[in-house]
Formats: sequence, structure tokens, C-alpha cells
Amino acid sequence: MSLNLPSRRLLRSAAPLTISHPPIAFLVPLYTNQRRSLWDNFSKRLDSARRMFSPDKAPKNPLTEEYLKKKSDAQRQQAERGDLAKSSIFEDEDSRGKRDEENKVIPRNPEIMARSLDPNPNATLRWKRKMVIQDVKKRGRLTKDQTLKRTERVLLSKSHDFKTSVKKLVPLAKQIAGKTVEDAIIQMRFSKKKVAKDVKEHLEHARNEAILKRGMGLGKVERKSTENFKTRYIVTKDGKRVKVEDPTTLYVDEAWCGKGDWTRSYDFRARGNVNIMKNRTTSISLVLKEEKTRIRLHEEREEKLKNKKVWVQLPNRPVTAQRQYYSW
Repeated sequence: MSLNLPSRRLLRSAAPLTISHPPIAFLVPLYTNQRRSLWDNFSKRLDSARRMFSPDKAPKNPLTEEYLKKKSDAQRQQAERGDLAKSSIFEDEDSRGKRDEENKVIPRNPEIMARSLDPNPNATLRWKRKMVIQDVKKRGRLTKDQTLKRTERVLLSKSHDFKTSVKKLVPLAKQIAGKTVEDAIIQMRFSKKKVAKDVKEHLEHARNEAILKRGMGLGKVERKSTENFKTRYIVTKDGKRVKVEDPTTLYVDEAWCGKGDWTRSYDFRARGNVNIMKNRTTSISLVLKEEKTRIRLHEEREEKLKNKKVWVQLPNRPVTAQRQYYSW
């Protein structure tokens, strides 16, 4: 039995049977995660690093080699490792004796010490030469400031930051300025201000520091300096009358305040409102001097007043700007 179909239809129906399609697995994309770690090719990296930093292939510097040759053995000594102190309770008697035998005191080398003590010796020599030239020019005469620094003692002491503002601390600084240290301590002792306690502690600290570091206020101990001194009254620059019994008594010559760091704190209010507050800090600086200085200033003011010329209502002046005609 024969099938009557057109040749065109027969070719179209046979085409899909002859074409070869790829399998479905090749049509689906492959999603593979590529992961790398530090240990990939680690051996190759290690070998390359060893070759790079090997001492055989390191670049040689002729200047460095020459410097190392000239360097003495004492300068090449490396820092020794630390050990326990001799008075340590964690040390055994046996190890202590062995360590004393092994450790030997190395004498100091002034050449090595000069590097840290005097890093620029040429500049030091130039400065000394300059000072000698100035001394020769002035023929050994001292200026007024140099003389005062040699004869009078001064101490500047700055406190740590107090938890207060400048506005609150300035009145206390004005209150103690010009008073003796003992009177200022009494004022701060009975003051109602909260920060007065800190100011009192700093006054005591400054007094102790002046006695130890500067040797101030030792008139009662060293009676030689106060034997021939008689009690006298002086007038300060503010016009106050002060009684001086001991020329070495300490007094507060200057007192000022300085702003410090500040922090923030939150003040939570109603309806979700928050106020940001500044917590300010302030320091106080004191300049302590002896009554000798105040006596000298009083005498200088009196001497200046004596040398002042008497005021005259119509002083004798040379006649100037004269003409032969009237000016009116």
C-alpha cells in the first residue's frame, strides 16, 4: 500500500529527525563557586620570599660596611635582657649569687653618652662662644632682670583642672591675689564656694613646693636673714597698707584661671526632649613671691614719687608762634 504525500511535506517532517540536538545538561549553566584561601600556593610564595630576603642577595652598601668596621666593640654591644631586682622576693639565693658573678659592671663610654646628652656639639660650642662674647661686651655687668632673678625667688604653680567654670573660679582668684599664703588658705577654708576646697589644697601644695624647690619662706628657720629686720608698713600697688614682720613670708603675687577640657552630659526632659549640657573644667595658676619683692616695689614707688617734679599752674615755657599782628 503506497502513501501519497507531496515531496515538500515529506522533507519538512523528516528534518527534525535528522538534526542532532545537544543534551539538556550542556544547556543548563554551571554555577560553581571559586574559593581561594591563604594557603594556596603557599610554598611557592615562601620560597620567593626567602630568595628575596636572603643575605647573599641583599644589596650591599659600602658606606654601611665602612661605618661598621670603624665602630668599636663597646658600641656594638647589644642591649642585655632585663632581670629581677636585687631586692626581689621572687629570686632564689642560688640564682642571685650566680647572677652577681656573671653580671659585671661595664664602664661608661663618654663617646656613646655624648650622642644622647649632646647630640649637636657644634651648636653647643657656638652658643658658648656667643655667651662669652656678650659677657666681654658688657664687662660682666648684669641687667636689672638678671639681678632680680639672682636675688629674688619666684614660683609658678599650675593646678589640675577643677570641675567648675571660669566664671565661678575667677572671683576666688581675685580674692586671694595680694594676700599672704596663710591668709589665703584661711579665706578658702571658710568660703561657701564648692571649689574653694580645691583652691585651698592647691595653695598648700604650692606653699610646700616653694619651700622644697626654691627654699622660700625659711626666715624663721634661718634667723640670720631676719635678725636685723624691723617690722615695717608698706603700701601695695592697690593702695592697701600691709604690715611686714618677716621679709621671707610668702604671698600670692598673681592668680589667674585657664579653661580646660569639657565633656557632654544629657538632661532628659518631658515629651522626649533632651538638653545637652557642657561640663566645663578650669585650672588656676599662682605666682608666689616673698615679701622682699613687695618691699622693693614699695621703695621704688616712693623714690619715683620723690623725684617727680612739682606741678605748676603756669609753667615757664618759651614763647613761640609770635607775629606782629593781632590774631583776633
